[in-house]
Amino acid sequence: MLAKRKMKLGELSEIVGVTNANLSVLKTGKAKAIRFSTLEAICQALDCQPGDILEFVNDDEKDG
Repeated sequence: MLAKRKMKLGELSEIVGVTNANLSVLKTGKAKAIRFSTLEAICQALDCQPGDILEFVNDDEKDG
């Protein structure tokens, strides 16, 4: 969504109020959790829905 909106991670960081490091963890899929307020802020900044930026992966699929 960042590329689609022609936005850099640093710009999103400033808009959302989350550090570049934390956004990077989310972007790489290494995050264990996200606050709904952060998700809401990201979706507002990117003009998207949560399903546009999140993907469910079953634990069984991660290990395999």
